[in-house]
Amino acid sequence: MSGDKRWFEGKRYGLFAHYLAAPAGNSMEEDIGVQEWNKRVNSFDTVKLAEQVNEAGADYLGITIGQNSGYYCSPNKTYDTLVGNTQGKCSTRDLVMELSQALAVYGIDLMVYLPSGAPDCDKNAVEKLEWQWGCEAQSGVFTDKMREERLVAFQLKWQKIITEWSLRWGKAVKAWWIDGCYFSEKMYLFDDEPNFHSFAAALRAGNPDAVLAFNTGLDTPFALESEESDYTAGEVGNLLPLAVCGRSRKEAIKEQLHGKKLHVLSYLGDTWGKGVPRMPSELAAGFTRYINERDGIVTWDIPLAYNGTVTESFMEYLKEIRAVLER
Repeated sequence: MSGDKRWFEGKRYGLFAHYLAAPAGNSMEEDIGVQEWNKRVNSFDTVKLAEQVNEAGADYLGITIGQNSGYYCSPNKTYDTLVGNTQGKCSTRDLVMELSQALAVYGIDLMVYLPSGAPDCDKNAVEKLEWQWGCEAQSGVFTDKMREERLVAFQLKWQKIITEWSLRWGKAVKAWWIDGCYFSEKMYLFDDEPNFHSFAAALRAGNPDAVLAFNTGLDTPFALESEESDYTAGEVGNLLPLAVCGRSRKEAIKEQLHGKKLHVLSYLGDTWGKGVPRMPSELAAGFTRYINERDGIVTWDIPLAYNGTVTESFMEYLKEIRAVLER
């Protein structure tokens, strides 16, 4: 099964936001608390951000549901029940749904980000969900190994959690970007469930047409380990690659990707979710055009303020990129 590839038609680039309780990728953090997290999520100005995304000329917006801290920007009763959250680290506000509604005014689609594993820095969640790899919550140290188990119990729980979100959002979410699929051979590449197919079924529970990408890491940004993948995860960090698996011509890239969509994900700031523009607007626009000419799309990560909006200075930078692309 695959998503509706027509979603990619006419798209050039999108924006992405790491809206989290702690900096992106942070392995050791202070617990901000449920009250502060809800205060932050409730302050998010979805209407203003949608207006800004439209002004930037982006075709879609991606946003994190959550990452390592155990805090998520949408309610999930299944998660709270399985983890035993009495107060709940899932926000009371469904930011994902409200953001999709605000973007829809401008005909802009929503992509969501979710890790493939439990929130590494929430010890309770790791234990209750039976997750066995990642950051050791007490020390903040990442391991390089995963236990040999297939993590069947974890996968079944995680898929139930995802299914609740997907069913609630329905057609509001057009694309999923799944992070941390580093151990496909140990977890997903099996004929029986749980596997990539059951994982994809959970993601598409509310929208059978949703397109999916499974990220296998910076070393393999264009890997396609599952037929359920509709586009490359394309995480390239601070690099701007001119070739895909050693190929730079359009037809050669298409052949290499077996009909899947070329997609590249990088950041415009100093790093994920923060900083000032790290490159001239002409370079960002030029790279976007370069990928577009090879039938690909680019997603640019940008920093957001506390209330979920783009700062005035960064907004001017995005407008410059749009102006160059429209010449």
